[in-house]
Amino acid sequence: MTILITGANGFVGRALCYRLAADHVPFRAACRNVAQGDLPASWETADGVLSAEHDWCAALTSAAAVVHCAARVHVMKEAASDPLTAFRRVNVEGTLSLARQAAAAGVRRFLFISSVKVNGESTLPGHPFRADSVPAPLDPYGVSKMEAERALFSMARETGMEVVVIRPPLVYGPGVKANFLGLMRWLWQGVPLPLGAIHNARSLVGIDNLVDLIVTCIDHSAAANQRFLVSDGEDLSTTKLLRRMGEALGKPARLIPVPAALLQLGSKLLGRPDLARRLCASLQLDVSQTRDLLGWNPPVSVDEGLRRTAAHWLAIKR
Repeated sequence: MTILITGANGFVGRALCYRLAADHVPFRAACRNVAQGDLPASWETADGVLSAEHDWCAALTSAAAVVHCAARVHVMKEAASDPLTAFRRVNVEGTLSLARQAAAAGVRRFLFISSVKVNGESTLPGHPFRADSVPAPLDPYGVSKMEAERALFSMARETGMEVVVIRPPLVYGPGVKANFLGLMRWLWQGVPLPLGAIHNARSLVGIDNLVDLIVTCIDHSAAANQRFLVSDGEDLSTTKLLRRMGEALGKPARLIPVPAALLQLGSKLLGRPDLARRLCASLQLDVSQTRDLLGWNPPVSVDEGLRRTAAHWLAIKR
């Protein structure tokens, strides 16, 4: 028996495959185009297009579990004229097609890597999201993930296939891209940043901690038909995160103490209120259910996760 990993050439999927390979767990790595996916030759692979029409029969052969990492991801500059329809086509219809075929093939457990965006975009101080919090997604990506979750649990009741949902916040680690990579570059270049007086609290998760939870959920009996939040277990303000990223890079952060209210005003004037929200708002996750139900604790500290992230980037940069 094997484990099918979708999105195996993505940030989370690739890290998960490397972990399974290190643990000598049989797996099959699926991505949109294996020939262009740049996957190690030693991995068993399969083509897997996330659409309602794709035939997953070959990829699901002898699969005991599916870890579904593939998705149409949130993007800063949306090109689709109807983003919600585009997200639903992939993240809902494509996911359900895969899940139906998995259930028909006798797959025992289906793990869905969702997003904390299902819960919402921010939290009030001292009021973190919980796994049972009422969903409040604010963008098409979050809505599509919520709808996929609900449809999967409905399917689980109909077919008996177990479903596990994991909602991570921002994921960082070796090979991270997007905004996190941009912050590392600015810190390395010594760019002064107006982020020295941000007193929010945000939950993050290092890629090694997320992968460890996924591996735990593949066969843990208590994980069946549950939703889990995940984090490093230590919430940081934007200011503290930048300082600790600077330490990991060996480049002390040059932070200017600009009040958060001024940053929020500036971002509105620039037509980018979302930017201030990501930098200044709090987004905390209560992962006590994950700890209590699974007996799981994040094995890698924030500082070690940042050190690994920085070391990988510096090795490539140099």
